Amino acid sequence: MGRICIPDYEYQERIQKAAKLVAARGLDAMLVASTESDYANARYFSGFWPLFERAGVLIGASGKAALLVGPESAIFAKDFGKIDNIMVLKEFRESADPSYPELIPNTFAEAFKSVGVTGENIKIGLGSYVECTLPIYEGLKDAFPKAEIVKCNDIMVELRKIKSENELACIREGFRIIEIATNEVIKALKPGVTELQMVGVAQKTIYEHGAEYEGLPMYVFSEASTRHAISRSRYREIGKNDIVQLNLSAKIDGYSPSIGLPVIMGKLEGERRELVEFCLKMHEWTEKQLKAGVMADEVAKKFLQNYKDAGFEKNYVYGPCHGTGMIEVEAPWMETSTHYELQKNMTFQIDTFISGPTFGCRWEKGIAIKENGCESYTDYLKKGIIELGF
Repeated sequence: MGRICIPDYEYQERIQKAAKLVAARGLDAMLVASTESDYANARYFSGFWPLFERAGVLIGASGKAALLVGPESAIFAKDFGKIDNIMVLKEFRESADPSYPELIPNTFAEAFKSVGVTGENIKIGLGSYVECTLPIYEGLKDAFPKAEIVKCNDIMVELRKIKSENELACIREGFRIIEIATNEVIKALKPGVTELQMVGVAQKTIYEHGAEYEGLPMYVFSEASTRHAISRSRYREIGKNDIVQLNLSAKIDGYSPSIGLPVIMGKLEGERRELVEFCLKMHEWTEKQLKAGVMADEVAKKFLQNYKDAGFEKNYVYGPCHGTGMIEVEAPWMETSTHYELQKNMTFQIDTFISGPTFGCRWEKGIAIKENGCESYTDYLKKGIIELGF
């Protein structure tokens, strides 16, 4: 059996789909830019994940594309990328801001010409506005002072929101590996180990079983740190009766699912049990609501109302689900303000978080929307509350 990955032909299909949307919007070209930490849009078209430097993909309405990289990445991009047309631009340099005085780089004008775009009065779409660094934006303005530059993030959401069978296969494989890693971490948990030691157990396991990288910085938080919706593991020693929050992940050809659950270093009782059980109840409630044709904002509104009705409004942090794929958290979210219809093969993390005064809890897993419900990619959370006997 071959490695589970995105085949080369699918990258070309993505470029052609994007070109049609670019043309339909009246754009001459679309530029997506990526960093090492948020690589998704450039990698979506090129398979290339930059290191230190930035990367971009330029797609003309003609269907031609160019991979744009920094001064040190030309050979790297040729060996790893799926686009033959590679341009080296200083605007994609690393944050140390070297001058490269001996380099004769390509220019934005050359890059645009290579995808069939010439002239001055052109319309350029930024498909990853947030990830576009100031040097890249200023470089575009200097190269095309008469151009109209507009945001077109919605094109990328449209392209990425419904997953192909190859994408779904990568996500499934990620969950297979995460289940193994979660088992290994739970086996290794005991009073006195540090959060970072447990991250090490998870990382060792995912690489041994085929992951290319962690899909997110591994979450192993304990007690007070579990209140953090976003955080990092540290040298804190895990103690008896602590609540330990796990969110482990495995990246497969760029796709980055995760599994999240609390593990109790002893017995969970009283108000703490009430909060954790309610969070799990809301996680299970959310899964039952999801199917093609349902409106995302309606799910989010009912989700929030359930928190209010149960007296947990003060513990509410965010809505019930976020999109998932190449980045563990990607558009679209499900929020009270996001009015769109769920469609078959959209993928989400059901991410149910609750924050209390001294601890927090998250139950999280991935699903794909189907006609009559959703496909869950793991049964791990059916174990319920895991209490370790210390």
